[in-house]
Amino acid sequence: MSDTTYCHQSIAQAVLDHGIDTIFGLMGDANLFMVNHYVREGGGTFVPVAHEGSAVLMALAYAQVSGKVGLATITHGPALTNCSTALTEGVRGRVPIVLLAGDTAVTTPQNSQNIDQREVVKATGAGFEQMRSAAHAAEDVATAFYRARVERRPIVVNMPSDLMWQEVAHRRTVLPVFDTPAFVPEGDALDEAIGMIASARRPVILAGRGAVGAKDRLIALAERLEAPLATTLKGKGLFAGHPNNIGIFGTLSAPGAYDVIAKADCVIAFGASLHQFTTDKGKLLEGKRVVQVNTDPATFTANYRPDAALIADAGLTAGNILHWLDEAEIAPSGFAGEIDAASVAQHPPGRPEGASPGHVDFAHALDRLDAALPRGRVLATDGGRFMTEVWCRLSAPEPRRFLVSTNFGSIGLGLQQAIGAGLAAPGVPVALFTGDGGFMAGGLTEFNTAVRMGLDLIVIIANDAAYGAEHIQFRDRQMDPALSQFDWPSFADIATALGGAGVTVASADDLDAAAEAIANRDRPLLIELKLDPDDVPRMRM
Repeated sequence: MSDTTYCHQSIAQAVLDHGIDTIFGLMGDANLFMVNHYVREGGGTFVPVAHEGSAVLMALAYAQVSGKVGLATITHGPALTNCSTALTEGVRGRVPIVLLAGDTAVTTPQNSQNIDQREVVKATGAGFEQMRSAAHAAEDVATAFYRARVERRPIVVNMPSDLMWQEVAHRRTVLPVFDTPAFVPEGDALDEAIGMIASARRPVILAGRGAVGAKDRLIALAERLEAPLATTLKGKGLFAGHPNNIGIFGTLSAPGAYDVIAKADCVIAFGASLHQFTTDKGKLLEGKRVVQVNTDPATFTANYRPDAALIADAGLTAGNILHWLDEAEIAPSGFAGEIDAASVAQHPPGRPEGASPGHVDFAHALDRLDAALPRGRVLATDGGRFMTEVWCRLSAPEPRRFLVSTNFGSIGLGLQQAIGAGLAAPGVPVALFTGDGGFMAGGLTEFNTAVRMGLDLIVIIANDAAYGAEHIQFRDRQMDPALSQFDWPSFADIATALGGAGVTVASADDLDAAAEAIANRDRPLLIELKLDPDDVPRMRM
């Protein structure tokens, strides 16, 4: 940096001080000089997006896949309002990112883009950090990074544009986060939990995303108990390849796995919130003793009231339970030995011969694509009617590489998150499943961004030429669904026009060409599955 340091340079340096090498964003008059310094003097990577909300979504996926705090930047006014949906998605997904948002100069309140940005951010549930002065810029950025990690949500730093060219003395400020696991349960609650587990004859170990770091200890406990292993949707892939793994627990379970869970007499849940889809509105937990382990006590009252609740770290607690089971010489249950986990985790195969002319059977196409897609991939999914079948049938290598962009129930967020994931894991292919409506809502805007960034991205569009969830509601009431139907252009042709490659699948035979295109891809690839809107599997939630 030069002898004279300006506020915008101090902000950029504060970001670099936190080890952040990638910013997603859209430049405007309130942040362009900060971005310029970050790239040209700091050597950082700036990913320019087409829509401000995309920057936040990419940062969310980057944070999940990389394990770092994600970072995005935008200018003021409408740029911030364009981020409302994405910020809410991040809040509900509990993803730590920082959004550096410019603000209208305090001296020009008549600016047409001037709004009360604090109130906009507040409505999303994200945190707000007002930049107090140019001299405090680095400290305020550091506070935002600290809050993002501790509070596990997006934090917006509000940067008045009239501060950017004020001179400052930059001081490196990084606030330590004390996140070493230290919650070890003890006392009556632990004794009750161990008693329930020790007396169980058919226990099941359930892990949510909050237990991802405890994988090895959970497996050790399951093997000691001879118990099946299952995950929530967001924990998908955690136990992939283990012989006791029966897949997703809840409404997305394979039929055989659902039956196994129904027979269980004890569920030991680690890092899971036990919401209505995991418990099938409580039906899967009826008649069972439920032990719930979570660091967030709010989960014990938000959804399901467990028989034993331990506010504790998942890994330390699993190890503690294992120790006392050994001390008491508790015999294993043998429950896992009564089932063929690999078999019960399988969903019924699709029907390639059952599709109407000009369409492909969705379940069959997913089974074929799961085999054709690269094994070490990131799996990203958008919202929409198609999503539950994708979640059930497509394999994910581990939870950090499985993106579910439905925390706010929106469509059109998936492709942006797929791009963020691709940049967080260089060299790792990303497969995104989205619907036709979702692609038009958000994917079309950013597909060329993936081309510009040279990402290894495979986009599969479930194109039923309709808003499927609304279409099926019209059909269920014997009403004309025409208002839910759309005559879209060819998505495969659009992908080619935007610099990628496109393949259309309108029959089972076309899946061979899709598999070949996946194997030989050299640019972002889009595969358009032509689906009959009256023959798409129903949502399982």
